[in-house]
Order: sequence, then C-alpha cells, then structure tokens
Amino acid sequence: MQTINVNLGERSYPIHVGESLLPQAGELMRRAGVGERVAVVTDAKIAGLYLKPLEESLHSSGFKVATVLVPEGEEHKNLATVSTIYDRLVGERFDRGSALVALGGGVIGDMTGFTAATFLRGISYVQVPTTLLAQVDASVGGKTGVNRPEGKNLIGAFYQPRLVLIDVDTLQSLPQRELTAGLAEVVKYGIIADPALFALLEENLHDSTALSRELLVHVIAVSCRIKASVVEKDERESDYRAVLNFGHTVGHALEALTRYETYLHGEAVAIGMVQAAAISLRERLCDKAAFERIRRLIFRAGLPAEIPSGVDLRELLKHMEVDKKSTGGKVKFVLCRGIGATAFHWLSPAEIVAALQR
Repeated sequence: MQTINVNLGERSYPIHVGESLLPQAGELMRRAGVGERVAVVTDAKIAGLYLKPLEESLHSSGFKVATVLVPEGEEHKNLATVSTIYDRLVGERFDRGSALVALGGGVIGDMTGFTAATFLRGISYVQVPTTLLAQVDASVGGKTGVNRPEGKNLIGAFYQPRLVLIDVDTLQSLPQRELTAGLAEVVKYGIIADPALFALLEENLHDSTALSRELLVHVIAVSCRIKASVVEKDERESDYRAVLNFGHTVGHALEALTRYETYLHGEAVAIGMVQAAAISLRERLCDKAAFERIRRLIFRAGLPAEIPSGVDLRELLKHMEVDKKSTGGKVKFVLCRGIGATAFHWLSPAEIVAALQR
C-alpha cells in the first residue's frame, strides 16, 4: 500500500493506494477518525460486486452500516437523486457525527460528497472509488457537485473527504471502455506536470488490457500525488488549480451537448485534450512533435481524438458560454507548453470554437 497525504491543515487526509484494501476499509476508517454510524452510497451494479466485502470490514471494525442505492449513470447525477439520499438519512436519524461512504465511480463520489457537504451543514465522508477515472481524479481534491441540463457540475461545493481508499482490485471488473476512459486523466497528468509519467505511458500503453496491477498502483499513486500537490497550492481553484482542467472545457461541452449519453467523461476529455494541444500548437506554445506525441498516445490508449462531423459547433458554443469556469464572457483555457508544462489563456467560447479542428 502506498499512502499520499493531502496537506490542507485541519482538512488534511490520506489517500491509500494498493491491492486488497477493501477488507482493510474498517480499520483505515477507524484510524482516520470516522464516526461509527455510516451510510454507504452506491448503485445496484457496484453493490453486487463490492458492497459485501466493504460491509464485512466495516462491521468487523464496529461500524453501524446503512446502504443507500441510487440509480446508475451520469443522467442521474442531479438534485433529484441527492434528495432521495437526504430522505434516507433523515429517516435513519443520521446526525453530525455520522458519515457517508461513496462506493463507486465519479458520479457516486461527486453526489455523495455534495450530500455530505450540505446535509446538516456538513458531515464526514469517505471516498472508495471503483473506476480508474474516479481513482486518479474525481475522488481526490474535494470537488463535489451535480449537473444541470445546461452544464456539468453547475451546482456543487468544495468539501474534502476524510479518507480516500483506492483498491486497484476493483478495476478487474471494470468494462474495457471505462478502463480506457480512465486513462485519459492519467495522460492528462503527464501532459500538464510529469514528462516521465507521459513517457512511461508511451512505453506501456500498447495494450491497455495488459496493464499489470503493479503498474496501475504506480500510475494511480503518481497521478494522486500530482493532484494533491495542485490542490495543496490552490484548494478552491482561485488560480493554479485550473491547470487540472486541461481538455475539460471542450470535453464538458461535448458531454452536455450529447446529454451525457454519447461519451464517457474520459472520452470527451481525450477529445478536448487533442483540441487544446492543437490550439497550443497554433499559438506556438508547443511544437509539432509534442502535439503528435499527445495525439498518438491518445489514439494508442484507444480513446477518441476528433470532434465528430455531426457535432453542431454553434450548439457546442452555447454550452461553453455557461461553463462554470467562465468569467466576464471568457474561459480560463488551459494550453500546454509541450509535455509537462502549461499556460493559461483567457479565450471567449467563440474564439475556442473557431480554433477547433474537425
């Protein structure tokens, strides 16, 4: 097990990464000071795979456990679903000493974190991410939220978990498409901050189905360290933390335009990263060789890289105009200076769309 600490003063917490960690969840949560009354928020599919070993570990450590099942899918990441979680917590007489446990992917983690941030003005929660995307991104950093039809995560709060527990064994049951989508965020970390991680992926991503557990633990831990470092410098995204949005402006707009039914988050971000790299090349921030390395690695990972010809760029523009990162009609757009460094450019959604490649 590797442990990465997110150092945020009284809001600090550990991220544990390793194999066979679910059976240790109760002990690790006790060590983190989580109260004995917990509700595990998950969906039926994940519950069928991992709820039993988690519950057994929690019970053996003296926790009193309730389970809250929510619908599966990004289309259910909304206030209506959060309201059903509130109803259950009120019905179970949960108090401020209680805690929530998010067992699942990014949708579960974001909704559970938002529920924890707002129920009784804030209770503790624990992230137990079961997808690669959630393990390297959504579970770390305290961004919580739900979607609106107009855009992704327009309602939310910064609220840090008490603990993040990443068991790579959960990736064994992950559909290949979801595992591949998660690799997009790992590639992102290489582009924005770590040329060595990017090179390691270039060497090993010939077949994403053949990634060893040892390699997965390593790249997940490296990704979490990068994100922890960024969050420590700028917890509430007042400035530097926006670097983590590389590829996300276009990616989020694509997701919203297609009603979260066409692309997995990582797939949309992959397209967004290639577009951001192309704009970086156009702005002479990166050279042709760096752009080609980025596009080649995304293709090699099995991710999409192009905006489909059927996408209406005018509609894409509308979704960028309500981007939560926009200020004064412009978006803090993240560009890359080759592999391992970034630059911010304030661009209007119209300027971004005009620069997109088809």
